[in-house]
Amino acid sequence: MKLKTITIFCFSLLIIAATLLGSCKKEAGQLTSGAAKMWVTTTDKSNLLQEISTRLSWEDSAKHSVIIEIDSSQKFQEIDGFGFALTGGSAYLIQNKLTKTERDILLEDLFSENGIGVSYLRISLGASDLDDHAFTYDDLNSEKTDEKLEKFTIGLDKVNLIPLLKDILKINPSLKIMASPWSAPAWMKTNSNLKGGSLKREYYQTYANYFVKYINAMMQEGITINTITLQNEPENPNNNPSMLLTADEEVLFVKNYLGPTFASASIQTKIIVFDHNADHPNYPISILNDTEASTYIDGSAFHLYLGNVEALSQVHSAHPSKNLYFTEQWTGAKGEFGGDLKWHTKNLIIGATQNWARAVLEWNLAADPTFGPHTDGGCTECLGALTIGASVTKNVSYYIIAHASKFVKPGSIRVASTTIKDFPNVAFLTPSGQKVLIVLNESNQPKKISVKNGLRFISTTLNANSVSTLVLY
Repeated sequence: MKLKTITIFCFSLLIIAATLLGSCKKEAGQLTSGAAKMWVTTTDKSNLLQEISTRLSWEDSAKHSVIIEIDSSQKFQEIDGFGFALTGGSAYLIQNKLTKTERDILLEDLFSENGIGVSYLRISLGASDLDDHAFTYDDLNSEKTDEKLEKFTIGLDKVNLIPLLKDILKINPSLKIMASPWSAPAWMKTNSNLKGGSLKREYYQTYANYFVKYINAMMQEGITINTITLQNEPENPNNNPSMLLTADEEVLFVKNYLGPTFASASIQTKIIVFDHNADHPNYPISILNDTEASTYIDGSAFHLYLGNVEALSQVHSAHPSKNLYFTEQWTGAKGEFGGDLKWHTKNLIIGATQNWARAVLEWNLAADPTFGPHTDGGCTECLGALTIGASVTKNVSYYIIAHASKFVKPGSIRVASTTIKDFPNVAFLTPSGQKVLIVLNESNQPKKISVKNGLRFISTTLNANSVSTLVLY
């Protein structure tokens, strides 16, 4: 009787084990049968970040002659995020031209995991040219100077920008924020004007204190400034506001004033130099060559209105321990959706990250139907990622950034992928272990490709003139 009971018990265990094994095999089969998803935007707007309904499956061999191989054993820079400039004008429009319900829906779409997951913003330290007027945090009337910064206030930012940032941080508390000044206060400058001129040498320490007061004031509002650039477009005196700052001046300012002042005030905000066009890589290289200044500097920032994005790699080669950031590129009122989609994806999303950028930011988040607000002398044709008028319209830079921000989360690592003519691409390994491939089909015809990951392949067709993001599970 006892032997019979044991036999029945063992047989029951075998049945249970077989059932569990079959279930595991079934689940494994379900996981491997759908190996990738793909999202597509086409230049004719027939697809706008559209998820392709057919789930792609792993195969043992490539079906097509064009093969892009992802090699995650070759790892490069970590990614901090993708996003936009949140100018004062953008903040004004979002705060004042939308109802609370409309604003909540928009912010969820922009910054939540269920939306496009924007993870990095650039704001202006004082006004940019896409505010409705030029200002700094220490503008004087009859007083000649304010060396103790007794008149310092971020009051204007408290009207729209800071409340909006607080709402955004509730959605994405890990959002990174970069601040960039367009000008020092006029009384600190050689021309006593917010447009053009240079920073007077006798105010270098005062200006360093100005940065500290700003970072601490924002911290008191619950807003962490992760990075600062010293000057937006330091070689451009024609914007409003603007200020010239040479490479030699940045060296002196950082190593003798800003760096030591940050250190003594226990400021953790990272210092980034240059923040201008890729035609002058020697500007940041010369600053980083100064060993004293370099100790305080995290890296360099770039725009691409002039030069080639490959210049970022020149700076990386010269100073491989320093980080690189792509901080601004506009889409304009006279631009064409398809051309901008292809150029920006190729040069920014793919090109900048292939050349060591940790972050890619577009200019600008929002504008009204007349491309305002802007200062007198500021950009009159800057097209926002959003046009906010009677309704909210998503423009081309929304989709340019979304193809990366939605899938390539902060902490992702760029990995190697095959370089193929007509198919610019970049690959990433995400913190969750997914592989993300962003690929541009530059041709006017649909193209069949296979993607190799290890010993397995995925085969698909890329729409003509399209950007595709593939997520491999």
